[in-house]
Amino acid sequence: MNDPVICFGQQPCGFFPKRFLVSKFETARRLQQEIGGTVVFFLHDSDHDFRETRTVLRHRKTDEPFEFNFSFENQIQRKHSPLYLKRVVREWHEKAARQMTGYLDRETLSAFSSIDAPNVADFCLKMYERMGLLDGIQVVRSSDPEFRRAACSISDFFVDVPYQDEIVRARWKDGKLSIYKGGDVTIELPPAEFGKEQISPSRDTRFIWMQSVIGCTHYVCGLGEKAYMNMDEAPEVNFVVRDIIDRSDEAYVG
Repeated sequence: MNDPVICFGQQPCGFFPKRFLVSKFETARRLQQEIGGTVVFFLHDSDHDFRETRTVLRHRKTDEPFEFNFSFENQIQRKHSPLYLKRVVREWHEKAARQMTGYLDRETLSAFSSIDAPNVADFCLKMYERMGLLDGIQVVRSSDPEFRRAACSISDFFVDVPYQDEIVRARWKDGKLSIYKGGDVTIELPPAEFGKEQISPSRDTRFIWMQSVIGCTHYVCGLGEKAYMNMDEAPEVNFVVRDIIDRSDEAYVG
């Protein structure tokens, strides 16, 4: 028999990770201690939703929560560029470090200030690495062109295409590319040729797309994932719900 492959997936979810992601790390490691094998973190950095990186910290004296997030160079990049292409603004990094003096101890603040990354996804990943969360874990990124070329074909997907001097994640539907503006409004983009290295999945096709390359035997899913995932599509996989953790949407700082 092949050794177990224990996988969990998540978008970059805050420059300090949300506690539910830490729960996935801990659940996967616990499972590995029980059955052995390899742990794979599937980082879905192709997602474009800027809300994914909202980071809620609590003040060290008052315990009051405060929400931080990255700043972006323009609205097109903020709303529509994938996380691996949303550029980190140096001024934001310096300003955020000053704002967080009441929320972090000196060592953690120093670690945050020392991160040097060109984009949001890299910044989050480097922070998680600095915190020791990635020790012994293989990271696979949905933005990797080689991964995309190796993945199976899917019917519901997004395409990374140029638009107004940025790369945006456009929805492909009925033979047309579009981006969502808000409400019932979408903006149709000009026709464009594209290859597999530009394609990333929708929510409903993400697992099968990922599994076609990773081939996991066990998958640690979140409570939200469990609600929408079609587990019957992958009868070969053992699905394990992550451990419960309090204040799951708040940031973990160690």
